[in-house]
Amino acid sequence: MEKKYIAYFSILLVGLLFISRLFYIQIINTKYQPSPLNNSAVAVKYDYPERGFIYDRNGILIVANQPSYDIMIVPRDVKPLDTLEFCSLLKIKKEDFIKKYKKSRIYSPRIPSVFLAQLSKSDYAYLQEKMYKYKGFFIQKRTLRQYPIKSAGNVLGYIGEVNNALLEKNSYYQQGELIGINGVEKQYEKALRGIKGVKFIQRNRFNKEIGPYKDGIYDTLAIHGKDVTITLDIKLQKYAEDLMLNKRGGVVAIEPSSGEILALISSPTYDPNLLVGRERSKNYTKLYLDEDSNPLYDRSLLAQYPPGSPFKIINALIGLQEGVITTETPFYCRGGFKYGRSSKAFMKCHCGTLGSAVKLNRGIYKSCNSYFANTYKRIIESQTTSSEGMKVWSDHVKSFGLGNFLNNDLSTGVKGYVPDDKFYNRMYPTFKWGASTTISNAIGQGEILTTPIQLANMTAIVANKGIYYTPHIIKKIDNKPIKIDKFTTLKRTSIKPEYFPPVIEGMFQVVENPRGTAHWSRVKGIEICGKTGTAENSHGQDHSIFIAFAPKDNPKIAIAVFVENGYWGSRWAGPISTLMIEKYLNGETKRPLKEKKMFEGSLQDEYDKQLLNQALEKETK
Repeated sequence: MEKKYIAYFSILLVGLLFISRLFYIQIINTKYQPSPLNNSAVAVKYDYPERGFIYDRNGILIVANQPSYDIMIVPRDVKPLDTLEFCSLLKIKKEDFIKKYKKSRIYSPRIPSVFLAQLSKSDYAYLQEKMYKYKGFFIQKRTLRQYPIKSAGNVLGYIGEVNNALLEKNSYYQQGELIGINGVEKQYEKALRGIKGVKFIQRNRFNKEIGPYKDGIYDTLAIHGKDVTITLDIKLQKYAEDLMLNKRGGVVAIEPSSGEILALISSPTYDPNLLVGRERSKNYTKLYLDEDSNPLYDRSLLAQYPPGSPFKIINALIGLQEGVITTETPFYCRGGFKYGRSSKAFMKCHCGTLGSAVKLNRGIYKSCNSYFANTYKRIIESQTTSSEGMKVWSDHVKSFGLGNFLNNDLSTGVKGYVPDDKFYNRMYPTFKWGASTTISNAIGQGEILTTPIQLANMTAIVANKGIYYTPHIIKKIDNKPIKIDKFTTLKRTSIKPEYFPPVIEGMFQVVENPRGTAHWSRVKGIEICGKTGTAENSHGQDHSIFIAFAPKDNPKIAIAVFVENGYWGSRWAGPISTLMIEKYLNGETKRPLKEKKMFEGSLQDEYDKQLLNQALEKETK
């Protein structure tokens, strides 16, 4: 009896399993349901939505749309045609026709794909009347980007056709469709692109379209892309680009209270309209091959420079935090700092305080190398070993976001570099290294590398007395403020807040004191705190650097400016920085002569010399 019941139970169990599986397949799972995509008598047509607009922080439209038209192909529907006539109409060669046809057939014989993209309105008007002659081809309306203000190309990015790698990863896109390639267009692609609509058209046995498939029950409407508001002030951005004309470098401005990026300049730049339409590929190639100015290289995010004297601010704060100096600690400057027995082991100083005792405030506004070399030496030697001292120093530096990715929402970036004890142990495995070996770190030279955005963020941290928000470019999506945790979470450095005020006062004196290194860049009525810098360049003239924030109390803008081959920080970077601050805070500038000098000034001769020096070095090697 027991065996009989077991058999009954087994049969019942198997039956229940079959019923459950059939219920799942037929009712719950849609995978095996009839789909118009699996029906050879159905044509698929996509309705592409307009891409979302992009606005600046003040509501100014900076990216719009314009109509465009694609020639589409369904390879299996193509009938014999006059190829030469068709190529003449499309302004392409016969070889291109053959290549495009083969590519579309490999993709899919029956699914429409782009044969020729981005026709102009005039081309469309001309072709529209003749397309009936070419079976298997039709015209589909699209939208392309348009830039009313020819600015911020490196920030906004551009759109282009999806590549094969992405097609394999993401089933949403079809061959020939457009996608954000870099910048804001890439980072916020999902919001900007919208959702394309799909129409399924029934065909009869003669392959003629006879109406919607199943009365359009599978059809969907296109959904317009969402508008995006970014944090840029486009007027400030354009103004800074004009100031950086005929110069190379990067400029980044940040709102300290929020981490919002106000300006992000890479110079030389380009008109973003160049990367739109049928000329996009040709223009991109031209920009890409321009090795002299390299406009597609974003110097604000990718260029790594020694920070130079602005880094002295960090060493001052570390010295105060570690208790190796106070605001009243004096160091005597004798034209530089001697750090070894050799006559060459001497760091020159140009502060003009020969034989004088220099304290913190004066050390900052006169940018005394000797003062900061002594401070750095005390930091490294404050621990039992140089290795331990270096680790303390390096950890403090990294707490300012240096030597690491800032985890922002920009489409590219590099880490920069902050050396630590492990690095020097590898570099000098048999040598007892110490403060003297690494003394270049005292003045922002040596192995330290920073990007303009890192230095701007460091400046915002000082302005905020040790706290900061991750720099970011997004402000609103669909007119709704964005609250992303990593951009709204307050971060702190390892330096206590009480050590910032004396350093900030020193930075104020850089601009305000008649003997300060940036006194000639001061702006009447605005309390600017700054620090000049000159970064050594082994290939040519040194780089000009300036960091600043303003006003001194309740700062609204923090900025970092790098001008390649610009020599002293006060020569180019200082005036550009303070002109931008004046423009942003006051809405106008009242220093026409200085402004004119920056607008018209060119450093092309210095770049030519640098290129020549680099060429000679290669020949020598």
